[in-house]
Amino acid sequence: MALLDLPAGTSLQPAAGVEQGPVHPSLPAVLRRVGVNLLVACVVPGVLFFTLFVTAGVWVAIGCALLWSYGAIGVRWATGRRPSGMLLLTAAVLTVRTLVALAADSTFVYFLQPVLTDLVLGTAFLASALTARPVVARLAGDFYPLTAELHARCGIQRLFRRLTLLWAAALLGKATVVLILLLSQPLTTFVLAKTVVVPVTNATCIVLTILAASAVARREGLLARTETVSLR
Repeated sequence: MALLDLPAGTSLQPAAGVEQGPVHPSLPAVLRRVGVNLLVACVVPGVLFFTLFVTAGVWVAIGCALLWSYGAIGVRWATGRRPSGMLLLTAAVLTVRTLVALAADSTFVYFLQPVLTDLVLGTAFLASALTARPVVARLAGDFYPLTAELHARCGIQRLFRRLTLLWAAALLGKATVVLILLLSQPLTTFVLAKTVVVPVTNATCIVLTILAASAVARREGLLARTETVSLR
């Protein structure tokens, strides 16, 4: 007897008369969705900005990163797909940073903007944790198809609140560290330290978010199990 593992998403025909429960995505499917949203909203504009900053200058980098975000939103609307909350948030942040950079024409102000952005976002995350719908709850639909019933579950609500507090602490802590570096270190040292601090902080929070969300999803029965079929 051999075992054939069917890949996630393979359709299995239920027996006649057997009632099917709700269909939930598998963990790999959820991770793919997370990866695509992060790639479009954060990774591509970040890589685009850094590459053009080195090769063509700061203004070209700022403009192209902003155009990427607007272009991604436009493509989704043109194809009948809703832009993710993360993509809209990134576009809004980049718009504000671009306007401030154009108005100030200052290197210090340019590097100060991400600090102020993190302070504002961290405060917003922290304040929203005290409401019935924290920021993470508003963004969660970008990564998992959530219904009103799922939103109302106590375990899901606790997860959203805790993740919102996690990201609030990360944003405020990152802003504090980067501001201290900006005010106390030479520009070369600051840029090098920032290149390490920001990605490490973000990556750590992403990993913790995925681990916590996966644990709760398993307890709540929200992840599809891999099906196996026996061949005789």
